[in-house]
Amino acid sequence: MLSKPATLLLGIIYEKPLNAYEITKLLDYMNIKWWFNVADSTVYTTLKNLEKRGLIEGTIERIGNMPDRTIYTLTDKGGGELKETIRESILQFSFDTNIFTIAAFVMNILETEEKKELLEKRLNILQSYLAGISKQDNEVWKKEAPDFHVANLERMIDIVQAEISGTKRLLSVIGEGKNNEE
Repeated sequence: MLSKPATLLLGIIYEKPLNAYEITKLLDYMNIKWWFNVADSTVYTTLKNLEKRGLIEGTIERIGNMPDRTIYTLTDKGGGELKETIRESILQFSFDTNIFTIAAFVMNILETEEKKELLEKRLNILQSYLAGISKQDNEVWKKEAPDFHVANLERMIDIVQAEISGTKRLLSVIGEGKNNEE
């Protein structure tokens, strides 16, 4: 499975071949730093590692008197690893919600039916998880457990409920057929 920065960068490059500087500016423009802060140095390092692994290919381009720049494109191997990471990220639940957020952010690489199927499976996983942790949320336990433990369990339930709501929202967008495929 790809790292979070690698998944994000491959998804961006899938949409449009770019150079490292353009990617950093795009991340700034999209305000991604407010939910997943990727340092410029991480972008450059990750791109070099992805290129070494054969997941992207860099082509040097010269425009006029400007310095050379490397434009990155996704390879077939990179597309395959990106798709597999998206699939795995959708079907797992972690309280590190950035894993799913990044997968959802770049999931347009998948076909509409596959996105729908994966999100429905995720919804079932989340609902099962919620049912499991909610069993602990009862008056007897609340009386015996320290307040901090009770508050933490309620926080965990809130996170799972938010993930359920967000997954349903993504499913509704797929159902509407807006901007689903290239």
